[in-house]
Amino acid sequence: MTSRHGLEICAATAAEAPGLAVLLDASGQPIDARELVARLEAIRQGPGTALVALEWGPPSGLVALHWYRRLEEARPVAQVTTLLVGTEDRRRGIGRLLVKAAAQAARNAGCGLLELAAGEDPSLAAFCLATGFTAAGPRFLRPLRKSG
Repeated sequence: MTSRHGLEICAATAAEAPGLAVLLDASGQPIDARELVARLEAIRQGPGTALVALEWGPPSGLVALHWYRRLEEARPVAQVTTLLVGTEDRRRGIGRLLVKAAAQAARNAGCGLLELAAGEDPSLAAFCLATGFTAAGPRFLRPLRKSG
């Protein structure tokens, strides 16, 4: 999908499942690699996508998003349900590239808004603001098309 200095953002496949399982486990979300393969396939078959950041080894980041319809919006809304960057790979722009790739995938799906729930994590809230989202209660929203 996108590449920068040896870092590639692409659709997650079964081949990345073992590395993604390690990444998810390190973030406190243990999922067996075999189960993860089934979940990635279900996301691929449904209204959404999972993208990974790859750089000479196991995945260093993951973003999963799903799109859905809301009565208040003319276009579907894409919701980021998972955004992870490995601890040792943070502060290198990988999260920013994952959000950029997620926004492009959402635009390609016809979505008009990207949404991310940051919860109680102040560093994630700061990241959202730095990457073009605006606060909307517990969520952060980012328009996908220029208004005008």
